Amino acid sequence: MIDQAEQTASTRSKWLRRGPWENAAMALIALGVIMLMQPISIGLYGYSFVTILAGTLGFVVVSHFPE
Repeated sequence: MIDQAEQTASTRSKWLRRGPWENAAMALIALGVIMLMQPISIGLYGYSFVTILAGTLGFVVVSHFPE
């Protein structure tokens, strides 16, 4: 029973590491900024704020993950 709990905790800690998720959140923020500054599509411009906001909220949540 204890082995299964340790395995579950190990699997959880493998997925909840801070590094890769922070990189993904920063990439999402960068994508939103690129969408904001591009001159081609008004649709991309319209979703840029939502993309930046999602990346920022994701970064805030991920910053509480264990290293």
